[in-house]
Amino acid sequence: MQHANSNGAAGAAKDGAKDTGAVQEFVTVFVGETMFGLAINRVHDVFIPTGITPVPLAPPEIVGLLNLRGRVVTAICLRRRLGMSAAAGAAGQATGQATGMAIGLEQGGETFGLVVDGVGEVLKLGAETHEAVPINLDARWRDLALGVHRLDGRLLVILDVDGLLAFGSDRPSTKAA
Repeated sequence: MQHANSNGAAGAAKDGAKDTGAVQEFVTVFVGETMFGLAINRVHDVFIPTGITPVPLAPPEIVGLLNLRGRVVTAICLRRRLGMSAAAGAAGQATGQATGMAIGLEQGGETFGLVVDGVGEVLKLGAETHEAVPINLDARWRDLALGVHRLDGRLLVILDVDGLLAFGSDRPSTKAA
């Protein structure tokens, strides 16, 4: 498991909350060497995905379905969702044996497992490290990012959980512009 350095800064991580003095908490996840942040209030579980059943004709980012404590969970590959190239050893996802970890998320009464390469620590971050989504961020990521934090030489891309889980007509485009 990889870990990020915590920056115990005061302030807020979102532009609209900069004046409140609030600190936001993010669960850090990794896809390759890239570090992403998910708002901690959206994360329900962290687990190892096993026994994934592929779903015919599903979008490529949907790895399949799995059983999590008696609930049917849709497993989504964050790497594919962000249009990133396949990792070495990622062939297991095609056979129902996902590698890495998964983050349990809920939206609209449905449960999702976001499959990632690794899970880091929880970071408490404030406004002084927060920046808007950079214009040079990959076009496939811009609609799925809420902003970034610069941390000790690393960039933490804060992901929009609602955008990640939006499929169908309300889904943001992930095609390269």
